[in-house]
Amino acid sequence: MLKFKADIKTLIYLSLTTAMLFIQWNFGFHPVTYIISLYLAVTVAVIAHNHNHVPMWKSKILNDITDYWITLFYGFPAFAWTPTHNKNHHKFNNKEGDYTITYRVSEKNNIFTLLSYPSISSYFQQNPIVVYLKFLWKNNRSKFFISIMQYVALILFIGVALLIDWKKALLYVVIPQQFALFSVLIFNYIQHVHADEESDYNHSRNFVSPTTNFLLFNNGFHTIHHYRASIHWSETPEAHKKIDHLIEPHLKERGFWPYIFKAYIIAPFNKTFRTKSMRLDRIAKQKKEETANV
Repeated sequence: MLKFKADIKTLIYLSLTTAMLFIQWNFGFHPVTYIISLYLAVTVAVIAHNHNHVPMWKSKILNDITDYWITLFYGFPAFAWTPTHNKNHHKFNNKEGDYTITYRVSEKNNIFTLLSYPSISSYFQQNPIVVYLKFLWKNNRSKFFISIMQYVALILFIGVALLIDWKKALLYVVIPQQFALFSVLIFNYIQHVHADEESDYNHSRNFVSPTTNFLLFNNGFHTIHHYRASIHWSETPEAHKKIDHLIEPHLKERGFWPYIFKAYIIAPFNKTFRTKSMRLDRIAKQKKEETANV
């Protein structure tokens, strides 16, 4: 029933996430299991993204059920990826018109722009979701109700958990959900900030570490994802190899955490580690050429 055998891993991770909630709820808090649960919450966000692009099942019913499963642990209706990501981000790819642009407030790349980005981006993504739901209401009532029921399922899931034990609900349900939502937007920011949105191959930052990509379903290979968004996540490493030579070396980082450390912790004190905006360099070059031609 699965389209790709690699999604056995996806099902294992979703099952582990579900099991972790049961374990923590019934056996109590432990720092190690809680850290694991936060990591699994992040993987659910990545899975939501992957399943949105290439649904796991050959069966539409199973895909719809999986969307509900993902919704409960992702913390937001899975359908929302369609208007905000597929129909917007992949269309504009950090250009003007993209609701998730990294330079809406500032062209800088520092700890303040990084941490403020998720809230700002989330705010602007609400409009396309509303517009999309209105479109479904007029053109596809069945899909509209499937989408709305994801909201209902999520609210009931959180509501029942809060009624049973609000402290456990906040700790084991709400915080992991919010961590997942926050993390996936952080990923989007660091994958695009200070890259060149007008370039065919230098519009994204990639993380090529095997460990990073094993843990995050090859999410580090971002250029190829925009270049061929319809390929399955398990196919991106091989596809990336074919365009690797076309990507600027500084847009091919090793691991996620080493980049975070050097770009946001060390960089304020050592400019060697600061990222340089390819976007601003391109704009400056264009203005210089226009001036020279006057």
